[in-house]
Amino acid sequence: MASPRQRAARWRAVQYAVLVLIVVAVVLLADWAQLRRAFFNWELVKEQFPDVITIALKNTIIYTACGFAFGLGLGLVLALMRLSSVGPYRWIATFVIELFRGLPALVVFIALSVGFRLAFPDREIPFGNLGIVTLALGLVGGAYMAETIRAGIQAVPKGQMEAARSLGMSHSRAMISVVIPQAFRIILPPLTNELILLTKDSSLVYILGLALADYELTKFGREAMNSSANMTPIVVVALCYLLITVPLSIVVRRMESRSERAR
Repeated sequence: MASPRQRAARWRAVQYAVLVLIVVAVVLLADWAQLRRAFFNWELVKEQFPDVITIALKNTIIYTACGFAFGLGLGLVLALMRLSSVGPYRWIATFVIELFRGLPALVVFIALSVGFRLAFPDREIPFGNLGIVTLALGLVGGAYMAETIRAGIQAVPKGQMEAARSLGMSHSRAMISVVIPQAFRIILPPLTNELILLTKDSSLVYILGLALADYELTKFGREAMNSSANMTPIVVVALCYLLITVPLSIVVRRMESRSERAR
């Protein structure tokens, strides 16, 4: 009778065999010539540069950075309101968090771009499309970040607050100087994940009707794909997204590993 170690080794061998069969089937059955023409047209790749970098990638980074900065500030305020001893603050924060966590980001974009103009016909959101993107991404991201920050604050040992108060600090001073900095060290990995999600959500800016100078990666890729009737621009755009998200993912894994070693 086989030992547990032998059964585990056989099971791994079966899994490797299945994986090899799938790869071989894909290699043999796929029409590589058609795939190359549809996705890897080198002439179209060259046509995407430098605009895909100087316009689309740059705008994607700007939209994401602005949305993340606004969302982080909003999330911190909402988290402190959720932890407040004042009931109305907790109720308002809970309502805002549940509302924007429950709505798709696309609905928030539409509400801000169309709803605001209908509600306030004589007014505009400051900074035009950048302002709308910042608010939309910030509201959606802030709702998630608020819960992350709240969990981080609650994860800081209560003794830290008590020690700060014993040194004569007020509650607010102790929270700002002692508790919140420690909480942010705890929640850096999930916050970085939220930054990656906002990077992808920035693609929803296409519904705003942008000029070329305001295109982000997805809008840029879609327009190029429609004009060339080829998928190569989408491949270029996907690689540009990976330029942003893969380094961030590596940073998250390293921070998580460091946290594990510190425990």
